[in-house]
Amino acid sequence: MINNLKFVGSALLAFASLVAMPAQAALRVLACEPEWAALAQELGGPLVDVSAATTALQDPHQVQARPSLIARMRNADLLACTGAELEIGWLPVLLQQSGNDKVQAGQPGNFAAADFVRKLEVPASVDRSQGDVHAAGNPHIQTDPRNIAAVARALTTRLQQVDAAHAADYAQRGAAFQQKWQASLARWNAQAAPLRGLPVVSQHKGFVYLYDWLGLKEVAVLEPKPGVEPSAAHLQSVLATLKATPARMVLHAAYQDGRPAEWLGKNASIPVVKVPFTVGGSDAAKDLTGLFDDTVARLLAAAGAK
Repeated sequence: MINNLKFVGSALLAFASLVAMPAQAALRVLACEPEWAALAQELGGPLVDVSAATTALQDPHQVQARPSLIARMRNADLLACTGAELEIGWLPVLLQQSGNDKVQAGQPGNFAAADFVRKLEVPASVDRSQGDVHAAGNPHIQTDPRNIAAVARALTTRLQQVDAAHAADYAQRGAAFQQKWQASLARWNAQAAPLRGLPVVSQHKGFVYLYDWLGLKEVAVLEPKPGVEPSAAHLQSVLATLKATPARMVLHAAYQDGRPAEWLGKNASIPVVKVPFTVGGSDAAKDLTGLFDDTVARLLAAAGAK
């Protein structure tokens, strides 16, 4: 009887220990920008634990290497960033201080989205006098949904590589995403047809991929050089330019101080469009689909404004 009780007790303890054991840990993904965090979440679902280093209301060029961010980098299994030198001012410091070999450049755990798309505005040469110009080309690739599709294919493959045990799951989720995304892309293309050829002004050179997708024509930029705030004199010169080459709207990103765009909009009598730019940049841009739903809707509303 005593032996039986001991056996039952041992079995119960063994069962309790099994129940107490945590499930297999999710793959820890640290994304530099919200768009890649959202994409990793869609492709990984419950298999991934995703966090973002920045928000839609932060300038992705300028991020502080906070201790909490270093800790997240230290524990990451996969780092998903834009690349193309967008994070050149802060990411190398994080990588060095994290001491995490898995996510260093050249390792499977280091994913740069811009490596998998066609870059625009690649300069022939770069020097400080040109402002915030990137040698690898314009890094703001996330404003074109066609780029999102290309990055999703590459990221699916990378997830399969760093988490081979769940390769089939990532393949299934990746295929489902592509099917859904292509349907959305067809819808956006049809909705945005009236925008093709419209002349616009940008506050920052951040929309070249958006314009390439939709066929919008950039006729002026408020920043005299990328990353340099416009002076009153420069704004006046842009306004004078628009008398000869009128624009239909002026765009700025959600993270930017919109006062230069508002000034031009008021003085040129054209609508101002606050583009969400990434996931979280507006109430409607809660995910990647919402990002482009809202972007197209805002542009169409401005194009119809009188």
